[in-house]
Amino acid sequence: MNRQENHPARQWLDQPKAVRDEDQFDLTALDAWLRGQGLDLAPGLPEVHQYPKGASNLTYRLTYGDKVLVLRRPPMGQKAASAHNMVREHRIQSLLARSIQSVPKMIAVCEDEQVIGSEFYVMEHVSGLILRSNLPSGLSLSKDRVRQLCLAAIDQLIELHSVDVQTTGLDQVGKGEGYNQRQIEGWCGRFAKAQTWNVGSGKKVMDWLQAHCPPEKKLCLIHGDYRFDNLVLNPNLSEPDEPIEIRAILDWELATIGDPMMDLGNSMAYWVEATDDFYFRNFRRQPTHVAGMLTREQVVKYYCERMGFEADQWAFYEVYGLFRLAVIAQQIYYRYHHGQTRNPQFKHFWFAVNYLLWRCGRVIKRSRI
Repeated sequence: MNRQENHPARQWLDQPKAVRDEDQFDLTALDAWLRGQGLDLAPGLPEVHQYPKGASNLTYRLTYGDKVLVLRRPPMGQKAASAHNMVREHRIQSLLARSIQSVPKMIAVCEDEQVIGSEFYVMEHVSGLILRSNLPSGLSLSKDRVRQLCLAAIDQLIELHSVDVQTTGLDQVGKGEGYNQRQIEGWCGRFAKAQTWNVGSGKKVMDWLQAHCPPEKKLCLIHGDYRFDNLVLNPNLSEPDEPIEIRAILDWELATIGDPMMDLGNSMAYWVEATDDFYFRNFRRQPTHVAGMLTREQVVKYYCERMGFEADQWAFYEVYGLFRLAVIAQQIYYRYHHGQTRNPQFKHFWFAVNYLLWRCGRVIKRSRI
């Protein structure tokens, strides 16, 4: 059953657009496969639209009359061997649904690349508000309401990091102990493979990370890309009597078993504040600058107090998060640079990569570890 209601705030909901030419697929083959899974679908081919946001996996909305589904598939072009695993992403969400409610219902997964040219999975469509760079036009939130929203998002991350992976079978989706060191080695290697002439070497940052890598605080399921534009919220946020509900967490591509502090470092790399410099503010992707949002320092303090962690080595996790984001941006830019995608939003990613490397260096200079 699709969670679609007649929200008074429907104008704030995400609207997909026409499918980009480079991201088209055989709709007839997909329709035949879906019907072969025993799904109750309206006659005829579905209407297909593409969600334009996101720079990694591709997301489409399939509309069969009143039934709305969401399809996820890998991007076109060169991909890291361990990346964009649709079967794994499907499995993680299926297992996690036993422990937390904020996971979309998985419907079917296809490993046969002959159907649409890649593996893919289909899940339920969860109707709600996804916050992007700014609050939607007309959505007015008090400072206190923004703070509640901020704390709800952090509390959801804490709940995720508290899931018992042993009893759910999620302990099998990652290698576990040694995660931190593997991450540093892995992201350094990926950066080297994706380098282009217009980005820095990153050597000083990589050397520092390798020299200061701590053991894991604990091992749990981590999301890997936890931020507001991967959260589906109750769209009635402006109503004080409405609960601040996180209806779904999206984009589980990078989820694994690892150190929750590394996950927090990933999230804080996207946490742009109103007082940050112009360049960092320029590629903000979530409304963390709005009055009432906690600062990065406050988020870290709040999270660590509730998880029972010390934050004495935070500089390492902050640099890691920024560097990892630089590598992700560079991997995406590499595809654009070599003509594997024509998506214009990737054209200037090389600039972001250089800035993030510079920001890593600034944190290192100020660190006391």
